[in-house]
Amino acid sequence: MNNDRRFSIEIELTVPFHDVDAMGVVWHGNYFRYFEVAREALLAQFNYGYREMKASGYVWPVVDTHVKYRGTLTFEQRIRVRATIEEYENRLRIAYQIFDIASGKRTTSGYTIQVAVGIESQEMNFVSPAVLFERLGVTL
Repeated sequence: MNNDRRFSIEIELTVPFHDVDAMGVVWHGNYFRYFEVAREALLAQFNYGYREMKASGYVWPVVDTHVKYRGTLTFEQRIRVRATIEEYENRLRIAYQIFDIASGKRTTSGYTIQVAVGIESQEMNFVSPAVLFERLGVTL
């Protein structure tokens, strides 16, 4: 588990109408979009967003995800999404938490796991490439 504050970001969102179902509750698949928005902001902190990943010769597909729904999100609800890099040596594991801004209550938690795949070789790397460590400012 990584406790370095540099490896975390929080963003705020308002739940849009098109994300809710007929009952006014966020459809379960949309939580992954909120994770994605936070993940993009987190990676941008290190100048290693998806364009930079591709330019460095790697794509980073999501190979595993998990979400735990603890409470509902509804139309126009203000939320805070926290994304934290937990692992980076062999894969990129990012943990997420979603909070209701008004109450501070955590409504959702989850994670995604991404691995580096060389664009030219189309092979999965079992160790993260050096460019990731450089961008994160860490040495092994």
